[in-house]
Amino acid sequence: MNRSFIGMVAVTTSLLAASAAAFEVEEIGSFHIGGRQVTLTGLPSKDVTFVAGGVPTRVDPNGEFFAEQMYVQFVRLAKPRARFPLLMWHGGGLSGVTYETKPDGKPGWQQFFLRAGHSVYVSDAVERGRASWARFPEIFKSEPLFRTKKEAWELFRIGPDGSYKDASTKPIAHPDTRFPIEAFDQFMKQGVARWIGTDDITVAAYVQLLNRVGPSVLMAHSQGGPFAVEATLKATDRVRALILLEPSGSANYGRWSFAALKGLPVLIVYGDRWKDSPRWVKTRATVDQLLQRLREAEANAEMLDLPARGIAGNSHMFMMDTNSDQIAGLIQDWLTRVGMIR
Repeated sequence: MNRSFIGMVAVTTSLLAASAAAFEVEEIGSFHIGGRQVTLTGLPSKDVTFVAGGVPTRVDPNGEFFAEQMYVQFVRLAKPRARFPLLMWHGGGLSGVTYETKPDGKPGWQQFFLRAGHSVYVSDAVERGRASWARFPEIFKSEPLFRTKKEAWELFRIGPDGSYKDASTKPIAHPDTRFPIEAFDQFMKQGVARWIGTDDITVAAYVQLLNRVGPSVLMAHSQGGPFAVEATLKATDRVRALILLEPSGSANYGRWSFAALKGLPVLIVYGDRWKDSPRWVKTRATVDQLLQRLREAEANAEMLDLPARGIAGNSHMFMMDTNSDQIAGLIQDWLTRVGMIR
């Protein structure tokens, strides 16, 4: 959509002075970035009927394709309060939908931060959502992996380990969970396939995105956290602040030098119940080490520990929880404090 599209949107939020806040949209659009051309040869052709009762069509899978690209949707404001655009990167088995409308139908963080004065770029990473994916094993070397309902329920700390049995048994949620459990099935509909062995091409596409958008504030969730750290190290002059939302624990943090991030504002946000799961205990230990190494490199790094702030019951998907605006408000306060808001 070009610059001739000007939209006035009136919204209300108690966190923004409990009043209607209008923002003017300068441009809404999207683009693909990254990727490469791939040529396939030697594969057998076959007849395919695309529509029931239709005439079979001979399909030749050989030829030139484009693969390993990323999709980005943007909403740019005419007069943003934020000094730099906000890039929102999702986690594993998910897409940019993470930040859009929440599973319970309420506005997500994309709208919150637009209301708060940010131009927002929401991406679908390589091999996710509208980025599309490619043949395997000819291009992607592993088969696609899909997350089960049980894995999502327990891994994302909606309920304790062992609390999800099967579809015939109601899963047990944490009694104080902030995740809207009535919308859990709706949440599962947004799950997408993921692949193993695509980290390098994903980071390469993210670096290209940073180079295209220019100086930005970067927000990344879960698996997107290590991608964001590595991309920041490869395009340090493009990242003005880094927000890591329960980043994945990874031994890879130990192989990087963070000297180039001296002075960079970094906020790590962590929710509740991680102490109840051995897997999350290990993940949190690695993230604590990341925080320590950032501080040793004199990055302006801090932890927003929600339980320590008296905010209980949040899942791994706290941008979808019932108190998601409260958490977004704390992030906005931090962005203001570190000079990212005019």
